[in-house]
Amino acid sequence: MEVTHIEHIGIAVKSLEAAIPVWEQMLGTKCYNIEEVAEQRVRTAFFKVGNSKIELLEATSPESAIAKHIEARGEGVQHIAFAVDNLQGSLDELAEGGIRLIDAKPRKGAEGLNIAFIHPKSTGGVLTELCCE
Repeated sequence: MEVTHIEHIGIAVKSLEAAIPVWEQMLGTKCYNIEEVAEQRVRTAFFKVGNSKIELLEATSPESAIAKHIEARGEGVQHIAFAVDNLQGSLDELAEGGIRLIDAKPRKGAEGLNIAFIHPKSTGGVLTELCCE
């Protein structure tokens, strides 16, 4: 598996409307994209930071992973995402190496990316996402 860069850091928030102005001020840049990913029951807001991004995540359902994360841990960093050139190949390689996956197959994520998650029990407690165009 070859990671090309940190694609984004995902941050769980209760409200995009409340969080966006704070992040715009801190980063000195405007949010460039707000999008709902219905399958994941989440709304996202993105900020460019160099070659990477910050992704704010707001739950659209109490059953979403983001709502459960906020209930258990509060707002804050939820995951880190790495870009790879071959997502399915990377997943196969990790699984063959004994890494526990949440997603054995890619699925659609925000910004038209294909995504898959690695279980935090295999990564020292860090929920890790792999992304590919």
